[in-house]
Amino acid sequence: MRTDERIMAYGGGWLDRAGALRADPEWIADRLADPEGVVLPLWRDHCLVTADRTPVRRAVADSAELLAAADETVFLGLDAGAAVSAVDLSGRPEREALELAGAVEAVDVRTLAGGLRPAEAAVQAYARGLLHWHRGQRYCGGCGTATAARDGGHVRFCADAECARLFFPRIEPAIIVLVEAPGRPDRCLLARHRGAPEGSWSTLAGFVEVGESLEDAVRREMAEEAGVTVVDLAYQGSQAWPFPAGLMVGFRATAASDEVRVDGQELLDARWFTRDELRARAAEGRPLGRIDSIDRHLLQAWLKG
Repeated sequence: MRTDERIMAYGGGWLDRAGALRADPEWIADRLADPEGVVLPLWRDHCLVTADRTPVRRAVADSAELLAAADETVFLGLDAGAAVSAVDLSGRPEREALELAGAVEAVDVRTLAGGLRPAEAAVQAYARGLLHWHRGQRYCGGCGTATAARDGGHVRFCADAECARLFFPRIEPAIIVLVEAPGRPDRCLLARHRGAPEGSWSTLAGFVEVGESLEDAVRREMAEEAGVTVVDLAYQGSQAWPFPAGLMVGFRATAASDEVRVDGQELLDARWFTRDELRARAAEGRPLGRIDSIDRHLLQAWLKG
């Protein structure tokens, strides 16, 4: 298990996903039946946790009833040779799902991220994203026939032999950008998003559109939402964000001017902040970005100069 605390939440997962082996149905069946394996139960995109809010991990040897009740079982990977799988109990009432798992509560993994090592949060989010995809891909988009899982749950296929279309888990890329002002003093652009708590300011972000590069998406989103033309784009890092299927790609960019014109739709306001202003906000207990999000890392890196 990797325990590097510098890794962003939902990154650094230690599992060997065994991509070259999971297409073998006999191998998968043996792994999922291995009594030394581990099962992670989820319910409607929620982790099932114990009284101390630790995600439940059940040994396969003690999970016959749990596995029999699951709507879907997916293979996540190998941990020191033992299989780690996830089961979806979404078809059961919440109380029954909790009893089957030996849990006391169903919670969003994002509320646990601050108390989990990044790699542990990564596996829980991975399980959540994969099971969410299965629930949404029950039918073929081409012919409407029911689909079924294979390759340990990493592929679904159309059951109509003439169609036989394959479906793979979808990933929706998005960019997130820390924009710096031109010239002195050093300032970065933060915005108030519609629906965000009062007094909350964050970096700007948006989804990548069809036929668009990541850099094109940065330039378009900054212009559309804040009326800012950006130059000197630099990649900063990425973060898995399976809520339900995102991949956040972080950039730093410089604005061509310090003029800002928010769209009034997604953004209600945007303004430039100096490092001293952000440090003052932090000293007052106002968070600089979500504790589990890449925007926090972008802001902290900028504060360090």
